[in-house]
Amino acid sequence: MTSSNPLGEFLRSRRARLDPHEVGLPPSPVPRRGRGLRREEVAALAGVSVDYYARLEQGRIGNVSDQVLTAVEGALRLDPLEREHLRGLVDAAPATTPRHRPARAARTPVRPALQAFLDAIDPVPAMLEGPRMEVLAWNRAATVLLTDFGAMRPAERNIARWLFLDPATRTRYPDWEEIAAPTVAALRAYHDPRAPDEALERLVGELSVASEEFARYWADYRLFKHGHGRKRIFHPTVGVMTLNYETLVVPESDGWFLSTYTADVGSPSEERLSILMSWGLDPVEGHRPGAGRTDRD
Repeated sequence: MTSSNPLGEFLRSRRARLDPHEVGLPPSPVPRRGRGLRREEVAALAGVSVDYYARLEQGRIGNVSDQVLTAVEGALRLDPLEREHLRGLVDAAPATTPRHRPARAARTPVRPALQAFLDAIDPVPAMLEGPRMEVLAWNRAATVLLTDFGAMRPAERNIARWLFLDPATRTRYPDWEEIAAPTVAALRAYHDPRAPDEALERLVGELSVASEEFARYWADYRLFKHGHGRKRIFHPTVGVMTLNYETLVVPESDGWFLSTYTADVGSPSEERLSILMSWGLDPVEGHRPGAGRTDRD
């Protein structure tokens, strides 16, 4: 996973995805050896010399001016998240003093109040995740809707690992690729080549070997930040539901976030979700919350 030139890897991935015709370039008289733009074409669009842009991709450049960065961002049509990532890669911080992240975010205990919140909003499915897609805490409704995280070993409670290693997720998510690709892209966005992260490197290494699809998504170098949207989820009890997900960042938590799932009011999916949650009640627990567990279990 570690690259000796992360800046070059990122820039090459961005120009490889661009269609020359879409950026207004005329047909090339010389056959293209690969997809996307050539270095000289990016340099021309950015208004810099070919030699300068080549050295930028090779990581052989010193401080880069804001004007040049803005021009390169425009030439490569980077979105705000990609622009932020690029500027992080060209940070002038000395390589001899890398930043460090904790080996496992799960070492920080989940506050009891967070678990109490998850339980209190049941029957709304909700879970607490770390930036490496660790499932840190969840409620009963999340278990009913998705899977029994409590039956997994703590080291296996990870959304990326679950998606790519458990064949059942292909049925749970009818649009599996639309779920899997952003999950990998979110890991990519969290990955900072300047900050060693053994836990993330182990996860990416394991999944790259175990899943060709994961390796392909990782190589695409797509970036994604969780926000809100819609997902189709299948449950054998009620069929397919279209649910809205919302992501809420937990302050002062090293990147933890809460994910919740709801259905549009009055929709067939709301009715199905309500039926599923009522049928999924533990016969002993009844309507009492508290069936969720945390990464401490």
